[in-house]
Amino acid sequence: MYAISIIAVIALIAADQLAKRAAVLYLEPIGSYPLINNVFELHFVMNEGASFGMMQGGRWFFVAATPVVLLFIVVYYIKLPEHKPYNWVRASLVMVFAGAVGNFVDRARQGYVVDYFYAKFINFPVFNIADMMIVIGTFIFVAVFIFFIRDEAKARDDGVVEVTADDNSEQAGLREQ
Repeated sequence: MYAISIIAVIALIAADQLAKRAAVLYLEPIGSYPLINNVFELHFVMNEGASFGMMQGGRWFFVAATPVVLLFIVVYYIKLPEHKPYNWVRASLVMVFAGAVGNFVDRARQGYVVDYFYAKFINFPVFNIADMMIVIGTFIFVAVFIFFIRDEAKARDDGVVEVTADDNSEQAGLREQ
């Protein structure tokens, strides 16, 4: 399980960094490129704040806070139970971890994060792949806890015990008592 997650983190960080590099090479010189007129465009921005342009000028806060957040994610990931609903939690943590590292690399190396996706029709702040990974990963994390893990905990509290084929007989015997 750890190897797959490590490979996924590396692939997601690489995709983010390659997209940012392409934005610097091809988009920075022209500023923006409409994909769908007045709806969606590639728009080069050097973001000195957090995701979606919040907290401008907070570089050192994010450079200092990111390793703490990453450590929390790793510890939480390791301590997760091994059954199915938690695989979605693991996937969400992989996404948030990779997104945080992708933006951290930019902040630490150059003092800003390269953003390039712009939903012009709603004037949404310009964002990048790392931002999307953080938002999607967080959404999955919250959704899994609201809709699956909470129900699992409620079933345990109500005395409903589900014994799976993965449980060994000793654990199953302890649960029935």
